[in-house]
Amino acid sequence: MNSTFKSEKSPYLLQHVNNPVDWYPWGEPAFEKARREDKPIFLSSGYSTCHWCHVMAHESFEDGEVANILNQSFVSIKLDREEHPEIDKIYMDALQAMQGQGGWPMSVFLNHDLKPFYAGTYFPKRVFKDILFRIADGWKQEREKINHHAQEITAYLTNAPISEREMLDERMFNFALRHARQNYDSAYGGFGGAPKFPPSMKLQLLMRIANRSPEGELKNEILKMVRQTLDQMACGGMYDHLGGGFHRYATDERWRIPHFEKMLYDNALLACTYLEAYAFTHESMYQEVAQEILNYVLREMTAPEGGFYTAQDADSEGGEGAFYVWTYAELESLLTQAELKKVTDVYAVSIQGNFEEGTNVFYLSSLQAWKGKKDPLLIEAHAKLLRARQTKEPPLKDDKILTDWNGLMMGAMAKGYQVLKNPLYLKAAQKAAHFVEQHLFKNQVLLKRFREGEARFEAALDDYAYFIWGLMELYEADFDSHWLDWARELQNIQDRLFWDETDGGYFYTSSNVRHLIRRTKEYHDEARPNSNAVAALNLMKLQGWFLDPASVSKARSILENASGSMAHDNGAYSQMLVALDFYLSPRSEIVIVSKDQDVKAKEMVENIYQVFFPYRQLSWITEENAAKLPLTKDKVMKDHKTTVYVCEAQRCQEPVHTWNEVERKLKSKPLQFES
Repeated sequence: MNSTFKSEKSPYLLQHVNNPVDWYPWGEPAFEKARREDKPIFLSSGYSTCHWCHVMAHESFEDGEVANILNQSFVSIKLDREEHPEIDKIYMDALQAMQGQGGWPMSVFLNHDLKPFYAGTYFPKRVFKDILFRIADGWKQEREKINHHAQEITAYLTNAPISEREMLDERMFNFALRHARQNYDSAYGGFGGAPKFPPSMKLQLLMRIANRSPEGELKNEILKMVRQTLDQMACGGMYDHLGGGFHRYATDERWRIPHFEKMLYDNALLACTYLEAYAFTHESMYQEVAQEILNYVLREMTAPEGGFYTAQDADSEGGEGAFYVWTYAELESLLTQAELKKVTDVYAVSIQGNFEEGTNVFYLSSLQAWKGKKDPLLIEAHAKLLRARQTKEPPLKDDKILTDWNGLMMGAMAKGYQVLKNPLYLKAAQKAAHFVEQHLFKNQVLLKRFREGEARFEAALDDYAYFIWGLMELYEADFDSHWLDWARELQNIQDRLFWDETDGGYFYTSSNVRHLIRRTKEYHDEARPNSNAVAALNLMKLQGWFLDPASVSKARSILENASGSMAHDNGAYSQMLVALDFYLSPRSEIVIVSKDQDVKAKEMVENIYQVFFPYRQLSWITEENAAKLPLTKDKVMKDHKTTVYVCEAQRCQEPVHTWNEVERKLKSKPLQFES
């Protein structure tokens, strides 16, 4: 076993523990060795469920010849990008600057100042050996040139131009809509060509733009983009029709053939998107997809003590997707003739197969086939195939628990309870919150990762922003004010550790983090929503409950910093535009006051949950606990009846007692958008 990994818990690092490469984790021992032996650093960043990381490992890192070159001429560092996103983010930017694109495994060469001078992704063994020889020779012969190049790249990374600020108004949504129209695939949904990634943030933004639009052609056009994309994703092979949940992305434009890994954050974001779409359209298909995603997470991705696991690999039994695909002969052996006919009618399976080596990926033969999934024959066939799947070698499960991704899934579970009324989802969200509180909140700061009893690594901005968002969703599900109090406490810690007092906005890391060549501050989305954008939304919502005007000032600062980029939207600012939508909208703080467990109040809450109105903040209290929040402290029951206060900026209208009156007040709030 590689002794430098003996204290590591990362599944990704532990996959490499028996490599002949003399790996080091990121840290001072590796840096000191590089200086002492006068060697450049080879940084290899990836994650445990990364298919091409596995390929490069098998081809190069398990190969003695390659290992000898690395050990003789380099100090090699293996980095789990999910444990250290703050490091991966910096060098991914360098890779994209040098090569115009990025991906994992990320292969970066650094000098002794940790500045990058060459980078790539996956290299075939022959190419990788050639690169190693050339860099080792260049390090000896052209050190000054290498260091100068590293300095130029670092200067580029740390001096990115800042866009001029623009007005924060509804015009921003026009820019986003124009980009969506230009890139929309009218044949198969989604935006752009293959490979196709699930555009969760963009779809959530488009629903908000549609919500702002008057009834008519524009609104119908926007909703068509949303619905077609949701429909095609759910019907395609990127969706696991047997087990629920989505794979990482589709390799083709029709969403049929997936890259088979499953990520917790993808499924959290997609669950929220389908739940919002169901509230907007009341299309039962979206309800069913969201339910199946959350059930999959409960079944396969939830730790017994609470908390959600990170990911499932694409590979098993020596090949990608082997756990999920079927030969026709397998289907014949497992199903009755009637069941087999139903499977072939609903899914595009055949004797020849629709995937590699005669195997079949399950995707629907048509949109209409979704209804066929409710046929008793197909339900029985699904059950048989799921039981058979469990006899296969399962893909590796990355069982570390990440604070940020748990915040997203905790929020999705809470939202799932709100919309779908399943108490199991609420229980899962509560257990996850308690787990993080018990294991990942130490000495008044959040930590990043928990695995095998160990909590480790200082949390980044994602961890705080996503988890605070999840706590607020949980509060609106069970109305336990403890979650809001903790959210506010975490927000204060986030402000202290990450806020840029000079220019506004949040840095991605605190000033305590060592060995970084820059402190990153970003406003664009990546695979997950931008954490500054999520933070802006959090600040505005916390202000609604705690009446702190400084929160809105910080949120506005973030939006202003991002305004120039939003005005030239390239599709990467959807979450920031969602925050802007909240900022520009007539928000509603709704307070329901009733006797404990009042049936009428419960019905009122459930009715509110079913309405797509992303500008509301909901509290359900009794007079006895009204004082727990500044917003609710003066709210009382009127005429001894369940009473509802609908407020805007803490200015409350006359209290009412019926759902019809509440609905009328919400619908009376004007929203503006004209294309």
